[in-house]
Amino acid sequence: MERNRDERVSVLGTLVSRYNLDETMQRMADAVDNGEKLRICVTPVNCLLWAKDDDNLRDIYNSAEIVTADGVPVVWASKWLGKPIRGRVTGLDLLPQYAEIAAERGHSFFFMGAGEGVADQLAKKLKSNYPDLEVKGTYSPPFRERFSEEESHEMVEMINRSGADILWVSLTAPKQDFWIVENMDRLKVKVAIGVGAAFDVAAGRITRSPVWMQKAGLEWLYRLIKEPGRLAGRYLVEAPKFIPLVILQKWRGE
Repeated sequence: MERNRDERVSVLGTLVSRYNLDETMQRMADAVDNGEKLRICVTPVNCLLWAKDDDNLRDIYNSAEIVTADGVPVVWASKWLGKPIRGRVTGLDLLPQYAEIAAERGHSFFFMGAGEGVADQLAKKLKSNYPDLEVKGTYSPPFRERFSEEESHEMVEMINRSGADILWVSLTAPKQDFWIVENMDRLKVKVAIGVGAAFDVAAGRITRSPVWMQKAGLEWLYRLIKEPGRLAGRYLVEAPKFIPLVILQKWRGE
């Protein structure tokens, strides 16, 4: 498991992995092939800001085997802090691209989360692209701020019965990260990862920004235009705090 601090950079107290997308997918593939358990947290800017002031959330990230940089500003920050992250790793990229690897290597999926029918639509679309991909199960739980112990137990049992290698969870961050860490010891999957809205995007329900906006660090603007009501607070209130806090961290030598 990744415990080498040289392969992480502290960004506002959260230890973010320096892996790029290809390296992250290789770690996932190795975990499945070698029987290793891997918990992966996909962390955009807003999650790093929340973790700065939430000890429990920060502990969840810092105890995970991989914490990806979901956002160009996080990559930029790592360069300013002297330990560059080698590439942005988003759930939007990781899910569809790993599906190709999974189809080739016989790694199976379970999709949990998103709205009613989304996970089924996602499975159908990915299997149309990769006929050899094995999706062992899907489940869209009812909306809850927090699941009861009974509900979580039933979901864990469902996932374990499926025999899936990799669990993809779409419950929004950091709710998905809390659920995964609370149930990881009971889960029999090799890899568990929360990917936020990636189900909706990969299923074709939400259009992703043009590639040039992704590379320029403007994907947030595209998403804000598409979903202003849901994302205005995240991008217009929370995100502007990030760069000044990183500058302060650099100045303090933390």
